[in-house]
Order: sequence, then structure tokens, then C-alpha cells
Amino acid sequence: MHMSDAANPGVSFQSPAVPVFEVCSASVHFGPATRAVRALSEVSLTITAGERVALVGANGCGKSTLLRLLHGLAAPTTGLMRSALHLRQAMLFQKPHLMRLSVQANIALGLWLRGMPWAHAKAQALAALARVGLAELAKRSGRQLSGGQQQRVAMARAWALQPQVLLLDEPTASLDPHAKREVEALIEEFASGPEAMTLIFASHNLGQVKRLASRVIYLEQGRVLADLPVADFFGGPLLQQQYPAAHLFVKGELV
Repeated sequence: MHMSDAANPGVSFQSPAVPVFEVCSASVHFGPATRAVRALSEVSLTITAGERVALVGANGCGKSTLLRLLHGLAAPTTGLMRSALHLRQAMLFQKPHLMRLSVQANIALGLWLRGMPWAHAKAQALAALARVGLAELAKRSGRQLSGGQQQRVAMARAWALQPQVLLLDEPTASLDPHAKREVEALIEEFASGPEAMTLIFASHNLGQVKRLASRVIYLEQGRVLADLPVADFFGGPLLQQQYPAAHLFVKGELV
């Protein structure tokens, strides 16, 4: 899990009419200029507070790079990326990294590094573990947990920091069906509960996208080829008529 406080010039997050993220003709290249790999190409989109945005597409289409761009872990080579002022955001990766510490300390350390007294950080960490149903594992080593438990600890670590935006990169891809259901239920709670987090996630699981997303962005070779409400992406004739590549992807026929 990675936490950031956006410092980009912009307007206050408090106004509901103001976008959380604005991406304008942004491209991201990796490697030296003569052999650069273009991970994103001329991407433009706006995400507002409270949206649940799913990023879909084949491996290598740019989903992870777009998440990293939004979180500030990648910078646009050309174009512009802006986020709201004082935006608290957290990003969870497919395989969370837990240190050789207790589960409680893995969460408390991030709070302590942000200036919270250690005793308060430990209490907040325990509350976060209770939030995800793992309080009984507080003293266990983080690296002794199952994959599903580790992802729930990562969710607790994000919740403890109270982000306004939660970004997830294939959060259930490596989990068994039971663990997937548990983590997905937590994501649903975080997005719809009192926390009211804006949710942006990459997923290959189209059933999960249907259950969690309100909006779907389809990427291919670093470009956004479709950006639709979830009902239109999966059920309406609009996709087949105007976005044939995305339509083939949904049908499982895209090579």
C-alpha cells in the first residue's frame, strides 16, 4: 500500500463539482528516448469524487501505468495530470508488501511516520484491523499470513490513513475464491460506507467490475478506447455499435 498527499495546484477537494483527477492528452514513456516504450498514449479523462471507476483491458494495455500516473508514481512524458488540492489517496498493489513485523506494527508504522504518536498509532492500527475482521491476528507476523489475509491487512493499512481516493491494481487476482469474496466485500464497504472513498481499480474479473464499478474505462495499447457507465459497457447496444474492440473484449473474443 502506498499513501500520498497530492500537492498539485488545483482547487479544493471539498467542492463536489470539482474533479478529483483531470488527465489531459497525457502520454507516459519508459526507457531512453531512442527506444522508449509508450505505456500510455494521449489519455484524457476526468474522475469526480464518489465515482467507482474500473480499468479493463488485456495485459500490457496501460491499466497499471494509468493507476500509477493518478497516484503520482509516474509522471506524464507529455500532457498534463492534475489532482484536487489536499487529496489523501492510497494505492494497493496486487501483492502487498508486509515487513517482518507484527500485523499491528505494519499498520502503525505508516501512521507513526506521518507524525502520530506511537501509542496512538498502535491503537488506530488495532481499530483498523477490527474494521477488516483481523483484530485477533494483531500480534502475528505479517509474513505468516495467507494471501487473502495479507490483502485485508493492506486494506486495513489504507483505511487507517483515511484516504479520500483508493486505487487498487488487480487486488484479488492472486487470491482463492473465498479470499476474493472477502476482499471484494471490503472494497464495496469502503466505497459505499461512511468513508465514501472514490474507487479506481484495475481488474481482469469482469464479474467483479459489474459488481463494484459505476463506470468502465477500456484501454488498448495505452489508449482509452471506451469510457462508459457500467450498464452501457455490459448491456447496451452502444458498445457494439461505437466501440467494437471493447465489445469483442467483453465477449472474450479479442486476441
